[in-house]
Amino acid sequence: MAQAQALFCATRVLSYRVFFFTLYSLGLRLGEGLALGVGDIDADRMRVHVRDAKGNRDRLVPLPLQTLTVLRGYWRVHQHPHLLFPSRAGGLAGARAAASALDAGGVQRALRLVAAGCGLKKKNTPHSLRHSYATHLIEAGVDLLQVQQILGHHSILTTARYTHLTSHTAAQCGERINSLMNSFALRWGAVR
Repeated sequence: MAQAQALFCATRVLSYRVFFFTLYSLGLRLGEGLALGVGDIDADRMRVHVRDAKGNRDRLVPLPLQTLTVLRGYWRVHQHPHLLFPSRAGGLAGARAAASALDAGGVQRALRLVAAGCGLKKKNTPHSLRHSYATHLIEAGVDLLQVQQILGHHSILTTARYTHLTSHTAAQCGERINSLMNSFALRWGAVR
């Protein structure tokens, strides 16, 4: 999580900083994030409607309060009536009337530059943010089936790729196994 935090803090362009945080905090693919509209945010139910995701399926993902706060603040800056992430082509003055969302290539370039500036050696793509989110959810103890639903995976096998054993999950696993085994009361007295 420290690398994600460093990446967000090092992103100087507000639209990219909010976009990167949104991809991460909702576990979205690049295209899903770019397609988000103002009407997709359900603050009453604290969820986001992801439309026409991979496989032409819709899904609902949990909306963290921090993400809602960031998105509201960002919307007050651009005030586009429909797009959450309007194109940067017309600058801030043109954002309200932009006809399209941020450019996918521009987002990818910005992320690579910021990651390199942070000294992150691994190839970083918008999908890396989704991968990090999934890994952090699993490390936090979120059930694999819930992670599957949040990410919109058709198969649990796809989600299982994110379960690689990290030092954090290995320590957690050991603690849980010991806790389980410590609940048994075995007596070693006379055995027949």
